[in-house]
Amino acid sequence: MSILMSLILYASVLYHNPTETTQPHSITFTQNSVKIKQPSNITSHPGVPVLFTKGNRDEDLPKCGRYAVCNKVDKYNSPWIEKQCQCPSSSCSSSLDASDGHTITDRNRLFKTCEPTKELPKCRFFRDITWTVTTSPDNVTEQVMHCHCPKSSVAYLVKRQMFNTPQGVGYQFSFACSPESRILCRRKEPCRLFTVRKRHEVDDVNLNTLCQCPTNHYCPKHHWETGVIAAKSLAEETYRTYSGFCVSS
Repeated sequence: MSILMSLILYASVLYHNPTETTQPHSITFTQNSVKIKQPSNITSHPGVPVLFTKGNRDEDLPKCGRYAVCNKVDKYNSPWIEKQCQCPSSSCSSSLDASDGHTITDRNRLFKTCEPTKELPKCRFFRDITWTVTTSPDNVTEQVMHCHCPKSSVAYLVKRQMFNTPQGVGYQFSFACSPESRILCRRKEPCRLFTVRKRHEVDDVNLNTLCQCPTNHYCPKHHWETGVIAAKSLAEETYRTYSGFCVSS
């Protein structure tokens, strides 16, 4: 998939990681006879896949700007980590714990920052930009946090900008906060959408909750569970979409 098509897909599913480029990420694993390359800051989590947005080691990553996301920890199913930049004067947390003081949570993802997140202000619904994601022509992606969403809210895409540089075209995506939907699902209406993209050995899954199931029903949490239907997809597509429907409990 081209960079431009990846960016279009990113916008279409509200939150989709735009760092997948024509240059594949590197991945390390701790399994069987595969050579182990485990960064020192995740030694407490053996077997967790680690992806790099650039190169295949910490030294290949750019230095983090202020409140840039240094690690993204995905907890959808089996945890995996995407390393995005190097903290200038400390190590970046890769803890699965969201209460480590360096985490902003959104759905199934933990965004880690070098600076303590308690210093970030609280966002106002629909008005403040909670974070921006900038993708430059040289395949470098930076996600910067500006404020944290209130509890029981989610981030959504509000603006996409294209900009020109001497090296080519870049893109910036801006996200704001919205309260979680409290609307009750109607009959035969999906309660959750899943967008699944295969990245090496991991599934990069975006979740969007559409409505709340009625009493004595629940909404599937994973795309392989009962009550989930896969949408038709073309063979050349690198992602698949699934619709989850309320299931009687």
